Amino acid sequence: MRTNSFIKKLVVLGTVGSLLAPYCFYPKLHAAERFEIHFDGMSIPISIKELIDWSNGAEEKNSELASWLNLLGFKERKGLAKFLNTPLVRDKSMARQILRSWSGRKLLDEVSDLILMDEDSTGESVLDTLEKLLNEKDEVTTFDLLNSLSVKAIHIDLDGWIEVANNWRSEFNKQQKLIADLVLIDGSSIKREEINVLPLEIKETEYELISLKVSHRNEPLDLEVWNPSSRKKIRKNWVLLMTGLGGDRNHFNWLARSLSHNGWPVVVLDHPGSDSLALEALVKGRLPLPGAEVLPERVNDIDSILNAKKSGKIDVSVENVVLMGHSLGALAAILASGVKIDDQLESRCQKVLDNLSLSNLSSLLQCQLIDITLPEREGIENLSAIVGMNSFGSFLWQKTLENKINIPLFFTGGTFDLVTPSISEQLGLLLALSSSPLSRVLLIEGASHFSPIRVEGQMYKSKGKDLFNLGESIVGYHPLSVQSLLAFEIISFLEKLEENKSIPSNTNLTKGELKFHVLDRNIIEKLVKIQ
Repeated sequence: MRTNSFIKKLVVLGTVGSLLAPYCFYPKLHAAERFEIHFDGMSIPISIKELIDWSNGAEEKNSELASWLNLLGFKERKGLAKFLNTPLVRDKSMARQILRSWSGRKLLDEVSDLILMDEDSTGESVLDTLEKLLNEKDEVTTFDLLNSLSVKAIHIDLDGWIEVANNWRSEFNKQQKLIADLVLIDGSSIKREEINVLPLEIKETEYELISLKVSHRNEPLDLEVWNPSSRKKIRKNWVLLMTGLGGDRNHFNWLARSLSHNGWPVVVLDHPGSDSLALEALVKGRLPLPGAEVLPERVNDIDSILNAKKSGKIDVSVENVVLMGHSLGALAAILASGVKIDDQLESRCQKVLDNLSLSNLSSLLQCQLIDITLPEREGIENLSAIVGMNSFGSFLWQKTLENKINIPLFFTGGTFDLVTPSISEQLGLLLALSSSPLSRVLLIEGASHFSPIRVEGQMYKSKGKDLFNLGESIVGYHPLSVQSLLAFEIISFLEKLEENKSIPSNTNLTKGELKFHVLDRNIIEKLVKIQ
């Protein structure tokens, strides 16, 4: 065990060596006197002057330093130096706005605990230096940043970095293990379903675009109201569909059209301040990165639309509603249902943020809710169900919490999702919140957090043309096939919901080339136990 631990440290030492590489190629650099690398109770000081002499070809007289330089991987310093001169910041306006956001500052705070500038554990020296560089240059490299830090010593907590690396590896392993566990639990071969998925394009249903003035916003809400063209199928519910952070209602026309074609009235909305226009403003450096601070207004948006429907301003004939959303839109739907966040969130988040885990980026948004006051509410009258695509919120509620949602929940996720990983988010969220036997999780192999988003040009190319510019490396396996499967399974859930029945729970299913699983609470509890 001791040998394996030491080998891990040497691997990370090689990575840390990338931080030292530019000092060997730029003899005029005197921004800091030394690096100090800390691990296993030891502190290794590395003089920058000695590194300069060594890089200039001087014979190494300090045999101890020579040994450490060898361990730090300086034989590869040319490649590392090239890497460090690649732009760290390409757009200074957007970078400023990200750094000023809650999430950006929180990440900087956590990194500052592992790379300490003198005694500054707040990250202020790094932030101030980066701000100054952004005032002077259009692009900033990692070398520019290190070269400009006015500190005596840069302390690197190697043990801390190893812990972070282990946390990342553990999360990735859980995702990979999940599929193998599903096979073990079921114990049977893959079941091929011979039913057809929905067609990619349904053209005969159109929507009405309306502008709704609301008291809590200076600007109106833009809504798409999709009413079925045929009244042959009389549904008991209508659907309120919400986009995720930075999303556009056009991204979900495919789903609204499919639902409307099958008889459900649908209302789709944009949320000003956290929609695609807000994302565009971030890219252009006009507004900061939006985060969980937008949730109170999003919940108020939901209330405003429900009130407008009740007063007749929105022409939808049926009364019962299904809240449906992607990512942050799904979390807004859950919060609008009236469920209360428990008082242990801060203690759970302290542990999460200390781990600096980037394998579940939604944890940052969830933990931001510690500082946010949500509207007081009792729930929604006539709420039939919640459907959440790539939903999250597992940190907000304890698994033993009695304050559960007593309506059916249908969460969908993918095994390629590192923003809201299914094992901790969709599966964990159902265990924490659902008390209904009709609740299910749809898990699609190869689908990512962005698979449900359809952008311009996606029908004909591997990537879209809008602001997201989503390619295969982001959306995972063929997004159109995933969207078709999502529409089919969501419609199946809604049809069974109106009969007060559950969709069958099955593992190892296929439709076309897609492999997927429909999981109930019993299967999810077994999966969590063996993780």
